[in-house]
Amino acid sequence: MTRSSGGTPEIPATADSGALPVMFQDLEERPVARRNVVSWAMWDWATQPFNSVILTFVFVSLYLVSDTFLPADIAALADDDPVKQSALADLSSGYGLVSTIAGLAILLLAPILGQVADRKGRKKRWLLIATALLALLQFGLFFVFAEPSYFWLGAIIVSLGAVASEIAGVNYNALLVSVSTPRTVGKVSGLGWGLGYIGGILALVAVVILNAVEWFGLDTSDGLAYRLIAVGCAVWTIVFAIPLFRNVPEPPAPAGEPPLGFTAWFRAFFRSIRELFRSHRPTAWFLLASAVYRDGLGGVFAFGGVLAAVAFGFSPNEVILFGIAANLVAGISTVIAGRLDDRFGARAIILTSLVGLVVAALGVFLLHDAGKLPFWILGLALCAFVGPAQASTRSLLARITPEHMQGEVFGLYATTGRVVSFLAPAMWTLFITAFGATYWGILGIAIVLVIGLVLMLFVKLPRPAHLR
Repeated sequence: MTRSSGGTPEIPATADSGALPVMFQDLEERPVARRNVVSWAMWDWATQPFNSVILTFVFVSLYLVSDTFLPADIAALADDDPVKQSALADLSSGYGLVSTIAGLAILLLAPILGQVADRKGRKKRWLLIATALLALLQFGLFFVFAEPSYFWLGAIIVSLGAVASEIAGVNYNALLVSVSTPRTVGKVSGLGWGLGYIGGILALVAVVILNAVEWFGLDTSDGLAYRLIAVGCAVWTIVFAIPLFRNVPEPPAPAGEPPLGFTAWFRAFFRSIRELFRSHRPTAWFLLASAVYRDGLGGVFAFGGVLAAVAFGFSPNEVILFGIAANLVAGISTVIAGRLDDRFGARAIILTSLVGLVVAALGVFLLHDAGKLPFWILGLALCAFVGPAQASTRSLLARITPEHMQGEVFGLYATTGRVVSFLAPAMWTLFITAFGATYWGILGIAIVLVIGLVLMLFVKLPRPAHLR
């Protein structure tokens, strides 16, 4: 289920141009080849193992923040020894610190590179560069050996991979207009989302099978199993990303729009926010609220596997099985919520999901000593609420955005999410560092969700006509 913001095919994703409506006018009457649509959606399939296997359920949670990277004398202590628990918490907070820095790098780099690619008509070139970098970084994880001195190398490579994935996602999302029309944009976007779920599940199943056959007798005592998993994810990324670069056309660059400089882009960004707040205040408030709670949603999955392994003592196979179940639950709940969205309204679904997320997160925090069963129940509940919140956020913004401002507003939607992309990792790190135990991290993420929920309560929107 884990989806980095870069890997999620958000409908217009034009943080860099605001040209979506114009481009759609050109595409509206042109049929789009099925091959092009599938090729575009396959990129989400190609990069999903990085999110599911590397970031959330396997490499980071089972390897990088495990006792493998503790000094031998501390690793030999009992799992409930306070010294060992504190040392594991240090690994979790250290990884969180590097993730926070990566979030700041995404904020500074992704929007600028995105608008440069859009204005020059080079989305595919930048997507190719970022995808290749993501694959190379996954290959690089092969050299993160099972020794404490390699921990920071692993944390840095994984976090750089997150940056590359986000930058790639800016251009991937912007290519959506090349393979859809106004009538099919939701369906095409959903296809990419769905293939991402399926790709994550199959990648995790592959890991379970390899564990079951004990890696064909290989000596995995030096972390070789996890290092080979990273190589497998890299190969998966390369192979399944090829169709996009072969078959998806590059949208033309808008005429007369030279790229903005670094400081000019940020001035334009804040100017757009100010003008939107003056003319369409509910939309502006929603952009602010969603930016905060979307980062909390990302934090749930970014650190969910770490919680399962470190705080609740899940075995490697249990963490992976939980990841498979999480993908299934999230996919099913998202489909169901889509129907409820049309009936009760997107705002109601978002608020319900956020309340459910906060309650489930607090339950995980309070029951951290009650064994594995509470995490199975409450962890899957968290997954069940994340998908609906993500899907309804996108649909609500589509409904409240004036037609002539869709490109601009959806661009701001994508960009405001990056502005606070460091918030959940920072709160995770802060609470673990302050209280010395990994399970405190979920409380930090819950606070981010609560802030987003409170901001969302101030978003006053007109009721849809069929609900009046």
